[in-house]
Amino acid sequence: MAAECVRARSVSGRPEGPYRAVQCVDSLVQQEFEGVDTLDKLFRYAVNKYTPTPCVGSREILSKENETQADRKVYQKLVLGEYKWKSYKEVDHQVNQLGSGLAALGQKPRDSIAIFCETREEWMITAQACFRYNYPLVTLYATLGEDAVAFGLNQCGATHLITSKELLQTKLKAVLVDVSGLKHVIYAGSGSVNVQDYPQSLSIHSMQEVMELGAKPENLSARCDAPSASDVAVVMYTSGSTGRPKGVVMLHSNLISGMAGQCQRIPELGPQDTYVGYLPLAHVLELTAELSCLSHGCRIGYSSPHTLSDQSSKIKKGSKGDCSVLNPTLIAAVPEIMDRIYKSVMGKVGEMSAIQRTLFTLAYKYKLQQVERGADTPICNALMFKRISSILGGCVRLMLSGGAPLSSVTHRFINICFCPIAIGYGLTETCGAGTISEFSDYTTGRVGAPLICSELKLRDWSEGGYTSQDTPHPRGEILIGGPNVAMGYYKDGGEGESGEFWVDESGQRWFCTGDVGEVHPDGCLQIVDRKKDLVKLQAGEYVSLAKVEAALKNCPLIDNVCAYANSNHNFVISFVVPNQKRLTELANKNGIEGEWEELCNHAQLEQEVLKAIKQAANSNKLQRFEVPLKVRLSSQVWTPETGLVTDAFKLKRKELQRHYEQDINRMYGA
Repeated sequence: MAAECVRARSVSGRPEGPYRAVQCVDSLVQQEFEGVDTLDKLFRYAVNKYTPTPCVGSREILSKENETQADRKVYQKLVLGEYKWKSYKEVDHQVNQLGSGLAALGQKPRDSIAIFCETREEWMITAQACFRYNYPLVTLYATLGEDAVAFGLNQCGATHLITSKELLQTKLKAVLVDVSGLKHVIYAGSGSVNVQDYPQSLSIHSMQEVMELGAKPENLSARCDAPSASDVAVVMYTSGSTGRPKGVVMLHSNLISGMAGQCQRIPELGPQDTYVGYLPLAHVLELTAELSCLSHGCRIGYSSPHTLSDQSSKIKKGSKGDCSVLNPTLIAAVPEIMDRIYKSVMGKVGEMSAIQRTLFTLAYKYKLQQVERGADTPICNALMFKRISSILGGCVRLMLSGGAPLSSVTHRFINICFCPIAIGYGLTETCGAGTISEFSDYTTGRVGAPLICSELKLRDWSEGGYTSQDTPHPRGEILIGGPNVAMGYYKDGGEGESGEFWVDESGQRWFCTGDVGEVHPDGCLQIVDRKKDLVKLQAGEYVSLAKVEAALKNCPLIDNVCAYANSNHNFVISFVVPNQKRLTELANKNGIEGEWEELCNHAQLEQEVLKAIKQAANSNKLQRFEVPLKVRLSSQVWTPETGLVTDAFKLKRKELQRHYEQDINRMYGA
């Protein structure tokens, strides 16, 4: 098997490391292309090499229609046209225009500029303009709450803000009155905005107007203050699974080295590839993925989670989703989205006839055996899996998963039904991935070896029972070091809350992740715990909440789950977002009627879900004390907009605890 190949080793010879990829045992890689040490140089390099190649593309909205669904709510549905493309040369021209237009509006080099916008081509054009003109780009998630947005804008002190027309007319209306120092707001999108709705101190401009200003000869010819490798490129505010968002300070050199490591793990990346961009660009996974693609001449077609496939929530029935039109070859995804795809497909398999289900199962098991040997199954692909892969356009050759752990069941499903998948592990503080598994590695539960730009150490955590002397593999808190490690938190906001930065005697920066890992003999890392997710029960047992959640997530009745425990009690409880279709079927089977919220509050259905939880726990070999004894069903889906999960769909435990405080007290008998 591919996993038997040694991919990294301890350069000290000790079990705690540091571990480096076998390709860079002597020194870590800092850049992919010689002399290309800033993001501006990286894009110029791509423009020169791929001038006429399509670069970015978007679909035009042909019509919007309201549709009333079974729950009697009215939803807006879209009919979209074909993708319209801009070449690398055209994007380069717009980058110059926007950068010089911002300068004409008073933006100064090395002064921050903020972006609060959904993922779209204007986001990337803005980023490239900022990199070229040396404006540190402060990124804020489009789904952050109003208080968090106001906090970020005030803390960074930006005088210019880039947003979209939609966000300007909705979320920002209530925020801008609480932001001091802001002078100009530039929005992407067609049509005008009523400036009377905003503070008189603000000048509101469309992006097109700013580009036209920048296109004037006297502005376009102005000297551009190009950045150096040591200049700040991005201040990325984390979505924050705890507390206020923190701004992570990334230099050009940090991101350049991070992408050099990332691109080395993606085979044959080039102009023949099409990437679908739909994850938040304010998330380091999406930003580095897109920048990596552009550096190799790929084209990026923009999408959203609401329009990604034919079945997506905003696509009108009978119309084509973005993947069906784009036919991407590369996709990055968070596990939440992959889990949805898995459950959707397996739900349809369950509706097949007995013969069809048997054929699917046989084909699935046969292909699993073949891919583990490094072979493929062209006939099975054509007869059985082609229709499934068409959900994502039918042309995807590689997928990258990051942001949270991916279950082994979903991992194998993607490998069999779609394409090879690589698992990445990293943080905003490490400018993206610190490790990525090889696409040829079909083992599950692991996140690969360190990238060629980084190394990792294991630090003993005796309290949790993890040390480098553990058998069969050394374990401990993961420390990541290398030129890709960010400089710290903006204005030291929250440092020490989720980890810490430090510099060793050789001058290399390190970040303490708070995650616990073990290193396998081939040098690949497995995440086994998180310090904050480990809770000591009243009787003294330690429970890993993340381990419990991972075991329960593949239960067909459960769409999402949060385990909770505290040291004042001796058992675990849980909050579950049930699968609406399956819970409704279960209610009908038991003669229970009512609206969705009533079903989620029904005591008998709670007990049915508890039975399913116990079955899933047993099949995943959870200890008795790890199995939740009580459950609260949530009629509300946890989305970034609710504030209960991050944009990478990680649980916000503090927010969930606050949200379900009354239920916690009830279940623990307080």
